[in-house]
Amino acid sequence: MLSRVIDQTLFESYSEDIPIFLKKIYAARGLAESQLSLTLAELLKPNFSELNKALVLLEKALTAQKRILIIGDFDADGATASVVAVKSLRMMGAKQVDFLVPNRFEHGYGLSPEIVNLAIKEKQPDLIITVDNGISSFDGTDLAKAAGINVIITDHHLPSGSVPKADAIINPNLKGCDFPSKNLAGVGVCFYLFSALKTHLQKSNYFTDNNISLPDLRTVLDLVALGTVADVVRLDQNNRILINQGIQRIRAKLCAPGILALLEISNRAAETLQASDLGFSVAPRLNAAGRLSDISRGIRCLLTDDMNDARRYAKELEDFNQKRRTEQDRIQLEAQAIVEAQDVSEAKFALSLFDPSWHEGIVGIVAGKLKEQHHCPCAVFAKSGDFLKGSIRSIPSVHIKDLLDLVDRQNPGLILKFGGHAMAAGLSIKPEDFWHFKCAFSEAIKQHLNEKIPTVELLTDGELEPFNISLDNAQLLVESGPWGQGFEEPIFQGEFEIIDQRVVGEKHLKCRLKLKGDTQVHDAIAFFQAPLDSNQAIAAYKLSINTWRGVSSLQLMIEQITHL
Repeated sequence: MLSRVIDQTLFESYSEDIPIFLKKIYAARGLAESQLSLTLAELLKPNFSELNKALVLLEKALTAQKRILIIGDFDADGATASVVAVKSLRMMGAKQVDFLVPNRFEHGYGLSPEIVNLAIKEKQPDLIITVDNGISSFDGTDLAKAAGINVIITDHHLPSGSVPKADAIINPNLKGCDFPSKNLAGVGVCFYLFSALKTHLQKSNYFTDNNISLPDLRTVLDLVALGTVADVVRLDQNNRILINQGIQRIRAKLCAPGILALLEISNRAAETLQASDLGFSVAPRLNAAGRLSDISRGIRCLLTDDMNDARRYAKELEDFNQKRRTEQDRIQLEAQAIVEAQDVSEAKFALSLFDPSWHEGIVGIVAGKLKEQHHCPCAVFAKSGDFLKGSIRSIPSVHIKDLLDLVDRQNPGLILKFGGHAMAAGLSIKPEDFWHFKCAFSEAIKQHLNEKIPTVELLTDGELEPFNISLDNAQLLVESGPWGQGFEEPIFQGEFEIIDQRVVGEKHLKCRLKLKGDTQVHDAIAFFQAPLDSNQAIAAYKLSINTWRGVSSLQLMIEQITHL
């Protein structure tokens, strides 16, 4: 375990009203006091490079009541972005707005020619708006344009050398785009576009002239929060504002009935919701539909205003999630068996795995689990028609989209198509090229890391004084969130005496711990942890709140525990 270094200058710069307990945590994360405010007034202004082109096009489409089609992605970020787009346009008077989401097994990812042909056949759109996709959709954009359809691409994924010939592209990662934060999720980009559109239409008296009530886009912030948490983007101040504002609405139940229904079915209380509940309870149920079937059920769940409909959709999503878990467990066991059978030297820098029976909608989760376990980039492939489709999850020291660019340049024709960002990517290859890719991928990572095996050291906020291990401080941390990537929830460390321990749920360790030199005994839980054969241990833990029958108490959430 390593302790974070506290920036002493920052620590001393904070106001007196910030508790010392929090000052240390903020200073160790390099946050100035001005970055702590999470009000909507602090949101960055929408200065995207092609914003004006998109606004003019959208105003014309709304004024002429043209057919607008939203084309999303098959994950929670794409689903929430689709709903934000549809709801926003309806609030602005659009009467002919609909959505269409690719089925990953039939249409592939993004604005593919297959999805454009389906759109023309079933929806006859005048304008297509992509959300959370499109930056790598060259052929589909060309096909739509050739058919006389206007195209606005909204995306946050990293572009390659060139971009599609759309009418406008809204993407903070576009070359030359001055939007200061490059960390928006797809739903965040979408929210910014329609917030800017509202301002634009207000200035041109569109709402007054058309007798339309001024839209309140705060009403979609619950969806923005869900999609942003689900996509595990970096939580800079801007993203934390979006999540915090959305969570406040959900806690007050001023949110989509679909979110309430998904919280209900996962036994999470809206009133005490934290960002992690969106990430671990709501998002997986939404994603399950996109992994195994069609994310449109998830979109309808979030789009409906009727609680009974929302509950019906939530039940369908829960059924998908149960099937997803079963399939994931199988693939994970098989993947681990392949890893264990490999030469140890093979798995030091990267893992590339494939089995023809694996499900292409689930390999991404398995790649993520393997990456956490083996601390190296992991690519897991499944059969998809005549090709192999892979999902890669990476580690902080390997920017995986840039690395795939390198592999592609060094091995022309090996990768058929790919896209993604720093920590995750997707790609397609020919089945006969799997071993070629495996070697090229591993070698490229090995060179990138200068042949130094990647290691992961748990980073903590150091030891706490006994009086700081308290329910009040646990509550303070809840209120100081949202926590996540780039703004990690504090983990503390200490030497403890184990008073007693027992296994619960067949695989989790429930115990009572006493900090060395203290008399106070604390309840603690460690998931997927066997009992220790010693009563002295060093533990890394989070301060958490356990609520049972309306009574809240402190519980230490053990991240790592080893005997002394």
